[in-house]
Amino acid sequence: MNQLSPSPVLAAAPVAVHRGARVAIISASWHPDIVHQARDAALAEFKRNGLSPAQIALFDVPGAFEIPLLARKLARSGRYDAIVACALVVNSGIYRHEFVTAAVIDGLMRVQLDTEVPVMSAVLTPRDFHDHEEHVRFFREHFVKKGTEVAQACLQTMAYLRALASPTMAAAPATAPGQ
Repeated sequence: MNQLSPSPVLAAAPVAVHRGARVAIISASWHPDIVHQARDAALAEFKRNGLSPAQIALFDVPGAFEIPLLARKLARSGRYDAIVACALVVNSGIYRHEFVTAAVIDGLMRVQLDTEVPVMSAVLTPRDFHDHEEHVRFFREHFVKKGTEVAQACLQTMAYLRALASPTMAAAPATAPGQ
């Protein structure tokens, strides 16, 4: 996500492009002091790009594993143009966090492909996380960056999908780069 380039679709009129758009943000409740940094940074980025608080719905679930089901229900409701998922999955030594993360990410991708509603992920799995001040501080800061990036990716994806749905864009011939 951190390789976004300015989009001509977004550059034209960012507020107008997202008029009426609705976004759901689902956050896992484990490590809320860290996870909510991503949620809050995404909210700030959406606001900077013209989305009002009324256009964004917030949902908290017990953990990352519960995110895909709610994402699916929200996507199928027809009320949202995009969904953003935020979570921190850590190795607690009890289970293999890689399996949980893979299930969550695979589930989110399946929701996106099955419903054609974009589902963006700020579900992060550090290789090592220890609940001490240095790691907590690092991940709080990192989640701010990831929250901003996931919101930018969400905005860009929604803009592309709206452009593709417009009659003028749909009628435009596809050209290869450099033509």
